[in-house]
Amino acid sequence: MTAAPGLRGRFPGAHGEWARFDGPAGTQMVDVAIRAASDWSSSGDNANTHGAFAAAHATDSLLERARLVVAQLLDADPRGVCFGANMTTMTFAFTRAVARTLNPGDRVVGTRLDHDANVSPWRIACEESGAEHVLCPFSVADGRLDMESLERLITPNTKWVAVTGASNLIGTMPDIHAVVSLARRVGARVFVDGVHLVPHVPVSVRNLGCDVLATSPYKWYGPHVGVLCIDPDLLNSLPVAKVRPADDVGPSRFETGTPNLENIAATEAAARFLLEADMRQVASYERGVFARLLHGLLEMSHVRVWGAPTLDARTPTVSFTVRGHHPDRVAEFLAARKIAVWSGHSYAVELVSHLGLTESGGVVRAGVVRYVSDDDVARLLDAVRSLA
Repeated sequence: MTAAPGLRGRFPGAHGEWARFDGPAGTQMVDVAIRAASDWSSSGDNANTHGAFAAAHATDSLLERARLVVAQLLDADPRGVCFGANMTTMTFAFTRAVARTLNPGDRVVGTRLDHDANVSPWRIACEESGAEHVLCPFSVADGRLDMESLERLITPNTKWVAVTGASNLIGTMPDIHAVVSLARRVGARVFVDGVHLVPHVPVSVRNLGCDVLATSPYKWYGPHVGVLCIDPDLLNSLPVAKVRPADDVGPSRFETGTPNLENIAATEAAARFLLEADMRQVASYERGVFARLLHGLLEMSHVRVWGAPTLDARTPTVSFTVRGHHPDRVAEFLAARKIAVWSGHSYAVELVSHLGLTESGGVVRAGVVRYVSDDDVARLLDAVRSLA
């Protein structure tokens, strides 16, 4: 399967000789998002909010429109769509507010599958409040979350469960519906790190039933900003840190300072691009390209694939090690051949530790996104094969 004619041209940064498997850490921006940021910056409408003049009205309209479009992409309530610097910054701000509602004896349950942006903020919130922070393990054999352990860990004193929608390192997609069901049995809320999920499959926040979903537009062809979709009642009740003139109701109570308007314009454009592309078609294309990558790596005797060896319940990201080669050296070898991958832990420090790979340098990570083609996969596989 090759990229549709002209499709790669929609991503100016993906031009050239490089095979870009670095998407799990950030994708190249789509053309309409690039133009939207530039157009907003040069439009004369680039003003602050809630003014009496035309440009301020245009800014208010941009924010309202962007919330509506992102909410449409994620099937979320636009009244809870909040924009910020990035997912990590927003999660720290969110958990600082949650910490003010926690007490000694309360529990927060996380997982060892998660990126540290969904681990450390909760750990620190628990340290500050006196609550307990525990992490659910996963199977080393197939990378699946241990649901029996999770059920045991979600005790009656659990207030929050923080879980990844998909592992940023090995692609595993936990059953969020099952996680939410377990949490609701004890009245706990659920925070989903959807950063690695949203770029690859259709997502419905309403259907998942979670209280919060975090996502990063720069992982889905947009700019470097973050988005939290928060249940509006929760958003309006949390004791967030804000300046006194800020609204007491709605997303702006969580959006400290002047919004990054040019990037919000670009976020709206990237969300429209995915709506027009149809996430079901995006998922189908990526699955076809990824199947060749995964199966090709699994066939190599000198390569070990970490995580699920199948296409089921996973995003198109694979992590592997090459016998006799440090992951950093593999990444450098591939980079010399203009193939971009990542090496190390990619901030999934608990995951790498649980796999026993910390001392050996972690893994090599390669991800398929919309502009990666079968030709790119063939180049990667040929290069890794030559390391035998």
